[in-house]
Amino acid sequence: MIPLSWYLILAAALFSIGLYGVLARRNAVAILLGVELMLNAVNINLVAFWRYGDITQMAGQVFAIVVFAVAAAEVAVGLALVISVYRRRNTVVAEELDLLKW
Repeated sequence: MIPLSWYLILAAALFSIGLYGVLARRNAVAILLGVELMLNAVNINLVAFWRYGDITQMAGQVFAIVVFAVAAAEVAVGLALVISVYRRRNTVVAEELDLLKW
């Protein structure tokens, strides 16, 4: 049986890669991909703690499904915003998006 610490290390590495992707990338689509990696790391933690805890309750799996739903909504809204901004400004570079500035 694989120890819990291996799952936590995997989730921490995945979260770190996602955080780097959010902070270091300039492309808005790459930033969305970084957020998705971080949400997947959260799902690994939820399911791992469920597996090594009380498996008679389905709380970990239910929370993981909720995170999947939030991730799907985030992708739909995020990509719609990126497409809208690209049509207006012809760029998806995050540093050039200053639509809220006067």
